Amino acid sequence: MDLFDHALQDRLSREAPLAARMRPRTLDEYVGQDEIAGPGRLLRRAIEADRLFSSIILWGPPGTGKTTLAQIIANSTKSYFASISAVLSGLPELRKVIQEAKERRKLHNLRTIIFVDEVHRWNKAQQDALLPHVENGTFVLIGATTENPYFEVIGALVSRSRVFQLKPLSDEGVARVLRRAVADPERGYGRLDVLLEDDALAHLIQVAGGDARNALNALELAVETTPPDTSGVVRVTLAVAQESIQRRAVLYDKDGDAHYDTISAFIKSVRGSDPDAALYWLAKMLYAGESPRFILRRLIILAGEDIGLGDPNGLVVANAAAQAFEYIGLPEGIYPIVEATLYLATAPKSNTSNDYFKAVKRVEDEGRANVPQHLQDDNRDARGLGHGQGYVYPHERPGHHVGQQYLPTQLLGTYFYTPSEEGYEAVVKDRLARWREAQRAALKIERIEEVPALSEAEVLDLKRRGGRRAEPD
Repeated sequence: MDLFDHALQDRLSREAPLAARMRPRTLDEYVGQDEIAGPGRLLRRAIEADRLFSSIILWGPPGTGKTTLAQIIANSTKSYFASISAVLSGLPELRKVIQEAKERRKLHNLRTIIFVDEVHRWNKAQQDALLPHVENGTFVLIGATTENPYFEVIGALVSRSRVFQLKPLSDEGVARVLRRAVADPERGYGRLDVLLEDDALAHLIQVAGGDARNALNALELAVETTPPDTSGVVRVTLAVAQESIQRRAVLYDKDGDAHYDTISAFIKSVRGSDPDAALYWLAKMLYAGESPRFILRRLIILAGEDIGLGDPNGLVVANAAAQAFEYIGLPEGIYPIVEATLYLATAPKSNTSNDYFKAVKRVEDEGRANVPQHLQDDNRDARGLGHGQGYVYPHERPGHHVGQQYLPTQLLGTYFYTPSEEGYEAVVKDRLARWREAQRAALKIERIEEVPALSEAEVLDLKRRGGRRAEPD
């Protein structure tokens, strides 16, 4: 590095954003994450003793200190520290770093720690390239990810690493970060006379949502754009803070955990008959830019799965809302979505549609069962084979019902469907009881088997093996 490079580095350091300048350099400066990096904790002991021998994955939302923690390790270790961004680098860069780590270990007996930022951005082949070298100790991996590593990082790599989950900073933690930035004369605004008023501080903390970087960016904008008053004081008032960070950044990645967690909370709130919670989660999704069609599709599924015959109009309302949205679009299309949400949340609930999976399980367990002759198609073989002979047309009988056989013979007396006593289905239950009694009498059925309900796990398993992905709910 020549004099020009040194000058450039010095200038970049001085001109770096406040969040970069204020990045903690030691564990004592590190704010938050006491459960994993606090005094006496395993990770802190390993860092302080420079005995980080196994790979780790740091998982958490933006602004919680993943990269900072990696840089603190870099500042604390005697090992060689290499850094790669999975966004900017691929296999060629990774192979080069791995080869250098091998040579370093062979020639100088020097360990290497490789930090891979946004490791979930690498595909399976790229992540696989890390495995043999992590396993044989060529280097220690520190992976950072904003996504759930148990879903976004290959299982073999996760099993060879210790996963540490970082959480959004507490309000007190964000306050400490902001006050330190105001007071620090070297990297912050201590050389200026900055007055961060209490209500402005409270607003920045609230809107930052536990993201230290977000809070520091807002503080920087507030200070840099506010001229000193006549006494030379830069006053960051509530009005200035509100201008600096006008909109709260909702944690919501439409392809990540927040997407699935939020739609899950929404569906569970509707299923649980809590319209207030349902509206809150709906607002969060729409505010963050979620696809209204995705929400409507989930409502239609819920209407069939969780409302069912408790209120058959639930499916009609959900489907009508989806059709109305296609006609209207945003922003007015929010109204049919809200109407469907409130209708389904306040409707009587029944999940007897899942009784279908009792029949699926019986089909899987027992295999093929012959169709009784009187139920077979009589359009082709009625004369030669007797298909359809003996079938009684229900509409020719009083009440449009006849107690004849419809199940395979070995399943007679088996009841998969157990009506609930909710809403319209209570009426169905009484009617069905009369029909079943008439059928038992006509066919002289003595054996009765009411198939017990399946657990949620069994239903999900049958859905998956039935060829469709069970969506989060």
